[in-house]
Amino acid sequence: MNNASSLTDEDLELLRRPLHGILTTAAGPLPPQSRPVWFEATAEGTLQLFSEAGALKVRRLRRDPRASLLVVAPAPERERWVAVAGRTTIETEGAHDLAARLAARYWDLDAPDRAADIAAMGEAPDLVRVVLRPESVRRYRM
Repeated sequence: MNNASSLTDEDLELLRRPLHGILTTAAGPLPPQSRPVWFEATAEGTLQLFSEAGALKVRRLRRDPRASLLVVAPAPERERWVAVAGRTTIETEGAHDLAARLAARYWDLDAPDRAADIAAMGEAPDLVRVVLRPESVRRYRM
């Protein structure tokens, strides 16, 4: 296992794949809460995701901005993961554009059953963009 404060090219190669991340928010005296999320690694070295402004994860991040995102290579690949921990910010701009990019990354946009889902995301008035700035990056590759 290796630890650093920034993402390497090898980390980005894994993070740019259409894999789900597991976002864990700090919760003070409560147990941490983890949720699967779509995410994007940016050119600036941050990770970002979108959510509804009133979602539990966003409410927790507003109280305590510490979070981590874990991404794991799927089976049957050799064991490999990247865990990024740091502080988040909640941004009101860019969430709809991010949602559209991630829908194209994770879904087959030609599938008829996704049209309604995509339309609903585009019309959601209260989407926010959560930006995770790495303070600690841990990784493992077998």
